[in-house]
Amino acid sequence: MLRKLRIILAVVCFVAVTLLFLDFTGTLHAWFGWLAKLQFLPAALAGSVGIVIAIVVVTLLVGRIYCSVVCPLGVMQDGFNWLGGRLHKNRHHYTRPMTWLRWTAFGLFVLLMVLGLNGLALLLAPYSAYGRIAASLLQPVWLWINNLLATVAERADSYAFYHVDVWLKSGVTLAVALVTLILVGFLSFRGGRTWCNTVCPVGTVLGLVSRFSLLKPVIDTSKCNGCQKCARNCKASCIDPETHTIDYSRCVACMDCLDNCNQHAITFSKAKRGKCISDGDLQGEHPAEATADMGRRQFIAITALTAAATTIKAQEKTVDGGLAVIEDKQIPTRTVPVRPAGSLSRKHFENHCTACQLCVSACPNHVLRPSSDLTRLMQPEMSFERGYCRPECTRCADACPTGAIRRIDAAEKSNIHIGLAVVVAKNCVVNTDGVNCGNCARHCPADAIVMVPKNPGDNPDLPMTLKVPTVDENRCIGCGACENLCPARPFSAIYVEGRDTHIND
Repeated sequence: MLRKLRIILAVVCFVAVTLLFLDFTGTLHAWFGWLAKLQFLPAALAGSVGIVIAIVVVTLLVGRIYCSVVCPLGVMQDGFNWLGGRLHKNRHHYTRPMTWLRWTAFGLFVLLMVLGLNGLALLLAPYSAYGRIAASLLQPVWLWINNLLATVAERADSYAFYHVDVWLKSGVTLAVALVTLILVGFLSFRGGRTWCNTVCPVGTVLGLVSRFSLLKPVIDTSKCNGCQKCARNCKASCIDPETHTIDYSRCVACMDCLDNCNQHAITFSKAKRGKCISDGDLQGEHPAEATADMGRRQFIAITALTAAATTIKAQEKTVDGGLAVIEDKQIPTRTVPVRPAGSLSRKHFENHCTACQLCVSACPNHVLRPSSDLTRLMQPEMSFERGYCRPECTRCADACPTGAIRRIDAAEKSNIHIGLAVVVAKNCVVNTDGVNCGNCARHCPADAIVMVPKNPGDNPDLPMTLKVPTVDENRCIGCGACENLCPARPFSAIYVEGRDTHIND
């Protein structure tokens, strides 16, 4: 019964979290958004002490149930492990923990965070890793299916579905997500919770806590007949049938051993002293085995990167009405990246963002995309080739589970200056083609752009007077409407520079 309850809860949490990344309507965050805030690392970075303490307390009571129910990457590993079990039953066996690898990965994670290289550190974070997989690999498929249903619905004169743009936000994020999926999937298919118990920093922390949990799977040697069925079905490879002991630092409280023991020799109860194998009592795997395993991982990573590099470029609109070819807009080089309203400052945003891509998935205007800069790798930044940040939209702030983007309302957002529009006169069609435009001024929601005569002595009231844009720095909020709607190609004649610290009116 405990195992079935755990599976039901795990499936519900996994599906709900996945839907957060797939939802393009913005309606599901009101229902399931709290699940993203329950993730250990986002809660820690958000300063949600209550949630962190709650997770630790639950771990002290019943072990690493968090890893088997709440963590989406952990549940995904269980899925791959289940598939592997369909092909080869009773395939697991007890292995000595690779303590050196576990603490080396954790030390590297902490070091990168201290050095401010959060983007690299968060490659190991379980929630962020799954978020990248869901946002980069699953969401495009979900949107394609939606568009197919929309096409069918149109032919039936129904508006139950509507077409949405499908595009791949970042080649780097796509490659990382693909490598992560292949690597974690292979390790899970082959060995169960290998990633969880050797690489994951959250698993390492909770593994240290779970050694002291009150309730644990306990082997009753008087009932055990030595069949080793529990060890052969333990996805964490933590049950030693020879000594009838369990390494509780690796046990994820999945309850599989309870169901697999025909003698009912394993119970989930208070453990006796001496039943826990400490990390210091065990040695690592044989060096030759470890070397071979690392070689296989490198091969998988290289293969996945090669496959990702050949991925077809994201869908782009390159024609106007099927007639005139339109040159693609190029992303300008910004001295300071533009960050979403509510992120307060560069330091606050980079220290709290887990690069989970939830805000990127939630953005309806296609403004947010993952950064390829190593110092803020895959943390979202704004660019305006496909849309602009509408003052009334607060989807990213509503979705963020860490507080990297603070919750704001539409009225507050319209008064936050996240950037400043900069005019590049040589790109303006007024100077290149000798025609009037004014598109940036007409669409500026803050009325921060004014068209003035190109030549100071010209009469501004004459229709033939060429006019160029000027920006009122006190009114510009950096929404990017001017950059997005500028007809100049390949570079806009006006673009937005970000602010290190946002300014409120």
